[in-house]
Amino acid sequence: MNLTDSNEIRALLTRHGFRFSKSLGQNFLTAAWVPERIADEAGLDGSVGALEVGPGIGCLTEQLSRRAAKVLSVELDRSLRPVLAETLTGCENVEVLFGDVLKQDLPALVRESFPGLTPVVCANLPYNVTTPVLTALIEAGCFARITVMIQREVARRICASPGTPDYGAFGLFVQYHCETELLFDVPPSCFVPQPKVTSSVIRLTRREKPPVAVSDEALLFRVIRAAFNQRRKTLGNALSAGLGELTKEQAEKVLISCGFDRKIRGEVLDLGGFAEITDEIHSLGCADL
Repeated sequence: MNLTDSNEIRALLTRHGFRFSKSLGQNFLTAAWVPERIADEAGLDGSVGALEVGPGIGCLTEQLSRRAAKVLSVELDRSLRPVLAETLTGCENVEVLFGDVLKQDLPALVRESFPGLTPVVCANLPYNVTTPVLTALIEAGCFARITVMIQREVARRICASPGTPDYGAFGLFVQYHCETELLFDVPPSCFVPQPKVTSSVIRLTRREKPPVAVSDEALLFRVIRAAFNQRRKTLGNALSAGLGELTKEQAEKVLISCGFDRKIRGEVLDLGGFAEITDEIHSLGCADL
């Protein structure tokens, strides 16, 4: 069965009485080159265990099965159970877990499913859960690489540089933990039903250690969130508004101590700049704010 042929997809779904769910963000691929290239870019071989989130009808799953030692696909929509039972027949190294990936103990799941293997993620993520799923995968701390197709707008934010319109808090969170690569775009015409936006495939490679040293990691991300929650404000105003008891005067003192102009905005700072500011706030005894 060709799992990217639109006629075969329609026949398959009709056979099992499947209906697309808008709330689950379901869009199935109809271009064979896309799952093939995603799987190739994931760097899979016999030493790798691949976690897939949202297999849909299994076109990417099939490609992962050909390359990885083991594939674990987590699917929220239980109505796809008979569909996947048909399409993944013969894929002996694939296990499908029906449930919400956000409710899984990912490190425990990896230990149980991929003993002796290098765990990676490779998936076509539903647009509506991209940020929480990527956050959970990164915070799990157990995946060597994460190769995913997501909305192009989000991919641009993840890979953005300081001073650009796409630069923001979530991108800095990802870049702190991973090296980011924007690989290729996928147009809406490659899906059924067709989404209204273009997709992009990105690869995140876990860093052995963060690119900057900081005294308080939790405070670093509070500082970053404060800076971008009110990005039109100067950084001093944004920090005093976002960090509770830190006054505007204290915030400006922090900036000057770090060698920054008091009128600077957070969107021009890199991770190193935010780390300097965090350490200065920490040294003032404000780490409990």
